[in-house]
Amino acid sequence: MNRTSINPTDWGLQFRMDQGEVVDGHSRTLRCSGQVAAVPDDSSPLGFRVDSPNEIRGQMERALKNIDDILEQAGMSRSDIVSLRFFTTDIDGFLENYDVYAEWIAPANIRPPQSLIGVARLVLPELCVEIEMEAAV
Repeated sequence: MNRTSINPTDWGLQFRMDQGEVVDGHSRTLRCSGQVAAVPDDSSPLGFRVDSPNEIRGQMERALKNIDDILEQAGMSRSDIVSLRFFTTDIDGFLENYDVYAEWIAPANIRPPQSLIGVARLVLPELCVEIEMEAAV
């Protein structure tokens, strides 16, 4: 797979993101549904419980761990991520905890394009972070 960064301006580099990226030469694409701070829990009617209710930092950490699990099961790694979309009920709080993502993605040595979207509410009221991811190899 070949990746070519597209950055008409460089302000996004401080956030470990490119404005765009051309990806070619890949044969498999993984599209991931929105990942939240879900932890399996057989005693819950939903089959999971929310880790770190109403806490952005803990929810970012858990959602990113869940993405790692999906990547692993697909035979991929963080370095294969080509796009991310962050949804949050608190943009300022998310930005204050952005180091969680920056430290998580740094070892992959990539800057995937991303979006940060503020929403009124996620699927459960105690959720404040949801992350969608796409990867390719």
